[in-house]
Amino acid sequence: MDKIILASKSKVRKEILDKHNIFNQVKPSNVDEDIIKLSLLKERASPEIISKSLAEHKANKVSQNNNGSLVLGADSVIDLEGELISKPKNREEALNILKKLNGKKHYLVSSVCISKNGSMIWNFTDKASLTMKEMTEEELKNYLLKISDEALYAYNVYQIEGEGRNLFLNIEGDEDTIMGLPIKKIKEYLNNYK
Repeated sequence: MDKIILASKSKVRKEILDKHNIFNQVKPSNVDEDIIKLSLLKERASPEIISKSLAEHKANKVSQNNNGSLVLGADSVIDLEGELISKPKNREEALNILKKLNGKKHYLVSSVCISKNGSMIWNFTDKASLTMKEMTEEELKNYLLKISDEALYAYNVYQIEGEGRNLFLNIEGDEDTIMGLPIKKIKEYLNNYK
């Protein structure tokens, strides 16, 4: 299997590919996610459709300039009772997101797409359910103090593989999906790819 191109700056996604011995080269797509999200929200698209569309846009964009290569695009969104929650742009937004999720169940939707020669050839979307503990504002602020800026802006407001696990009463679903890359399905596809 040749190298796959990862159309993402996400260190966690790269680490997951590396851990599973999937040779990869990083070429971020630099797609304007906000414009795509706004357009899809106006059309009342579901979080699953938004996540899939963003993954596809990223993969297709990088794929157009890398003929013959397989390009992997990925995206994750939080679905709280039908409301789409995006990554925070600052610490105040992060605290507000945690307050919204506080004591509630939400879904983390992760989509992956593989494109070749500018077109999607495979995609998969998975969903995990997470129920956050009821926490005081002080506890939420203390949690945020433990999280570096880089981690906060890269992985939404919680990192399930680190401090973020302590925020939850219940987690149902694939951990790799929660971290942004449902690797089992990607491996299945790549193993069958001719």
